[in-house]
Amino acid sequence: MKAARRSLWLLLLWTLAACSPPPLVQQQSYVFGTLVEVSVYGAPEAQARQAVAAVLTRFDELHRQLHAWQPSELSRLNTALAKGERVPVSPELAAMLGDAQALSNQSNDLFNPAIGGLIALWGFHADAPQARLPDAAAIRHWTDRQPRMRDLHLENGSVWSDNPAVQLDLGGYAKGRALDDAVRILKAHGIKNALVNIGGNVIALGMHGERPWRVGIQHPRKSGTLAVLDLRDGEAVGTSGDYQRYFEAGGRRYSHLIDPRTGSPAGGMQSVTVLVAGKYAGTRSDALSKPLFIDGAARLPDNASRLGVSDYLAVDAAGRIHVSPAMKARLR
Repeated sequence: MKAARRSLWLLLLWTLAACSPPPLVQQQSYVFGTLVEVSVYGAPEAQARQAVAAVLTRFDELHRQLHAWQPSELSRLNTALAKGERVPVSPELAAMLGDAQALSNQSNDLFNPAIGGLIALWGFHADAPQARLPDAAAIRHWTDRQPRMRDLHLENGSVWSDNPAVQLDLGGYAKGRALDDAVRILKAHGIKNALVNIGGNVIALGMHGERPWRVGIQHPRKSGTLAVLDLRDGEAVGTSGDYQRYFEAGGRRYSHLIDPRTGSPAGGMQSVTVLVAGKYAGTRSDALSKPLFIDGAARLPDNASRLGVSDYLAVDAAGRIHVSPAMKARLR
């Protein structure tokens, strides 16, 4: 009798183990100058690791293709643009530039990847930002020439510009594009549930078991989270903040988020987080948080409405929190 009960108990344990979902598979890497983490739930480990490896390989490809100050397809294009030359580019880069151009037009040029020269002038084309202010005349040199994405022309696989001041920096676009690519790759590998986090830019696929994927929104001045958010399938979160790439001089913080109108780092906000769903959610969440950050708190509701962003959480320079009604209903 005891042997029978023991056999039944072992059979129950085997059945529970066979029915339980595979464990969570996570892998980290360092790409785009930040920590990247891919988490896969509910898939066999070998399948999950193969999918994650394909995602990280894609991230490395984008990093090498779009690097603004190391040899890359983008840096070679910038050299040609500065000389007024017309140069062929890969179909993929041409498509990304057209996409970034449309987003820039939508934001009234506040999302402006053409100001790579200004970003370099402020010392942010380096692994560690400089801690000195550029000369005011040097800033005016760039702002007077007003490089904009509309100065860029794309035709038959070639790119050129009427404005040699156009120097492209897709740092505010690449992470979002990578999120969308990650979802496409994961689905192609049969993954139904995953979370991809690129330095605080996050996209969700499916669920984490019986619950949504849960992410924390970082506080821009304190350790820990400002709020917690449950992400539904296909939703992406993008954050622009002055607390990751910045330097301090004269008691003031200067971040990499440059206002194209002034040529100087925007100083009205500490962070802006947006929640976006639908097609190209990753790309849009990355790009559209920039104009909201740059234009400040006073115009935040109007700008968000114009850009089609209903969910946002922002902290202004004084530490005041601004949250849209739609986002407030989602926060934990």
